[in-house]
Amino acid sequence: MNNIVIVGLQWGDEGKGKIVDYLSENADTVVRFQGGNNAGHTIVVDDEVYKLNLLPSAVLRTGKISIIGNGVALDPYALISEIESLRVKGMDINPNNLMVSESCPLILSVHKEKEKLFEDLNGNHKIGTTNKGIGPCYEDKVGRRAIRLCDLENADELNKRLDTLLNYHNAIRKGLSYRVIKKEEMLREIEEIAEKIIPYRKPVWKILDDFVKEGKKIIFEGAQGTFLDIDHGTYPFVTSSNTIASQVMTGSGLSSNAYVIGVAKAYTTRVGNGPFPTEQRNEVGNSLFTIGKELGTVSNRKRRCGWFDAVLVRQAVQLSGVSSIILTKLDVLDSFDKIKICTGYQYSGKIYDYLPASRSIQEELEPIYEEFPGWKENTQGEKLAEKLPVNLIKYVKRVEELIGIPIHLISAGPKREDVIKLKDFKFSESVLVSY
Repeated sequence: MNNIVIVGLQWGDEGKGKIVDYLSENADTVVRFQGGNNAGHTIVVDDEVYKLNLLPSAVLRTGKISIIGNGVALDPYALISEIESLRVKGMDINPNNLMVSESCPLILSVHKEKEKLFEDLNGNHKIGTTNKGIGPCYEDKVGRRAIRLCDLENADELNKRLDTLLNYHNAIRKGLSYRVIKKEEMLREIEEIAEKIIPYRKPVWKILDDFVKEGKKIIFEGAQGTFLDIDHGTYPFVTSSNTIASQVMTGSGLSSNAYVIGVAKAYTTRVGNGPFPTEQRNEVGNSLFTIGKELGTVSNRKRRCGWFDAVLVRQAVQLSGVSSIILTKLDVLDSFDKIKICTGYQYSGKIYDYLPASRSIQEELEPIYEEFPGWKENTQGEKLAEKLPVNLIKYVKRVEELIGIPIHLISAGPKREDVIKLKDFKFSESVLVSY
């Protein structure tokens, strides 16, 4: 089995980018299969900080192929800007090592305007989106009126698609007494970027099929986290795509199975509004925020912080068929005297061992905690498992017991080399075979 999926098991920001970068050393290809440039993957290489939004994390390694699948909502301006910013830093990005699905729906200015317009209309009931137009782009995709990357090469087809798109958006804008958009404006917007983006256009599903037949090692890099999934997350405070592992096949065209690895923080964070049972609106939360430097990579918003939620992560493991866990940012807990893990919820006299779907119940859940002694030692930069504090190992083992899946790797620091192996993976012929 040469295909590995990396998914987030919380609300995103688990450190997936660093883990994908670390594992991609032994991979041939890394594929993004959902989301858009609302994702933020921060990777530190030789003290240089790279913040990626659309580009797969393997773009920072030479000799690797990066692929953006059809499940991604593609902002062409954002992609070209990201490519050019990395070229300034000496990265060689070209159509031979970056491929974008010809079926990707394009995010245009009309999508960003619509998202902001409706967020403003929601007043005190805002979702808390990034206003990058991703949700409206997915709406148009499902509504069969999106402009896709393949449409840019055919002027007649593009004209037809724009008529369909603007018939919809201008009807809404007129109803809200908002300025209508002329087709000439949209054509100019698209023409400005088309020449730069078209060279990356490829039949990604076919390329991936060839790679599988050739035995290439492929990592599928998830964006956001399980509980931002449009179907399985804390709806409506979710993203507009499916973030769990099963989306890999739909969002890339892959036709074979993959080994699923989940990434979780040693505590819990989320950005924006929505239920958060273990949130700590106190000194604990403030300390986690400060020590963990918990600002959103894309939005620069303050992340809400709380204790590790084993109920949430266990549910995420089941939803994605996760076989292995990587636990990150353990060093953030180094200074705590006591550390807690949520093992269940209570609501109206009933105990829950899962996150109920009802928003009204989610907002009233009371966490049930187990408490553990902290380790009060500096672990950042530690490389060897045998030198880790005893209480840290006890904490990790209890997390492992509660979620029912082995934790193979942990990380205690922001750099590539801050990943520590606890045990060997139990499968062969994979990207991780050398670890």
